[in-house]
Amino acid sequence: MSTEDLRSEYADVNGNRLHYMTSGEGKLILFAHGFPEFWYMWKHQLPEFGKDHHAVALDMRGYNLSSKPEGVENYQIEPLVEDLRALAEHLGHRKFILVAHDWGGIVAWQFANRHPECLEKLVIINAPHPGVFARLLVGNQEQQTSSQYMLLFRSPMAEQLLSADGYAVLHGAIQTATATFSEEDKLKYIEAWSQPGALTGGLNYYRALPFEPPPAGEATSESAANFLAVVPHDLLEVNVPTLVIWGEEDTALTIHNLDGLDEFVPDLKIERVPGASHWVVREQPELINKLIRDFIA
Repeated sequence: MSTEDLRSEYADVNGNRLHYMTSGEGKLILFAHGFPEFWYMWKHQLPEFGKDHHAVALDMRGYNLSSKPEGVENYQIEPLVEDLRALAEHLGHRKFILVAHDWGGIVAWQFANRHPECLEKLVIINAPHPGVFARLLVGNQEQQTSSQYMLLFRSPMAEQLLSADGYAVLHGAIQTATATFSEEDKLKYIEAWSQPGALTGGLNYYRALPFEPPPAGEATSESAANFLAVVPHDLLEVNVPTLVIWGEEDTALTIHNLDGLDEFVPDLKIERVPGASHWVVREQPELINKLIRDFIA
């Protein structure tokens, strides 16, 4: 099965139209992407898991062919979580497996906290748990330094800088030595990024985040400290069997994001991938498929 066999469909849910690609029948396995990806990042997973599941990869709100509501408030965690719940319901599934990367994973952590009854299993790939990440922004200099890009992404100038020279910065950020783009890939990403409002939609995830790294030279993030002070521990707990896959050479999200994770996720399995970057899904798709298969078997 190839991507040519996938079906492109839409669901009108939660006040928006969500685009998704789908393959196969059976138990639902839902794939959620992050920034600046879209459903296409899962092109090697949909055919594989469509063999024996109802495999679905959506364009998250704000991205590619899905609705792009205006206003940062529309990218807070509550409506993003509800998008996933409503889409699964639309697809006819009360319980499913959720696989998520980057921003999709941040939403998935909160989905698992709020709707554990909906999840059979959770797979997180290089996506920080909010409790652990906030702690790192308060006191871990390595992660504070690695997160400085977030301040740019939250700024008014982000769209102009990221779209310049044919989205050169974005292309440079997501290409690695072991995950180079074909010309077809490049065209698909440019088409997705060029959808009206798509770049702003993706950046609004960062702008809606309730905390940010401290500016260079400052010792701690006051907004992250405030987040930890006001959010109860039980709103950060995940009581769902969880697999975390982590490319160890992620330059944006350090390996420290695994430290103390079991405090929030009691039923936790961690698979570290040496030599892999943040884009491990594209770098080692066969390994990702095997790790997911072994976990959900």
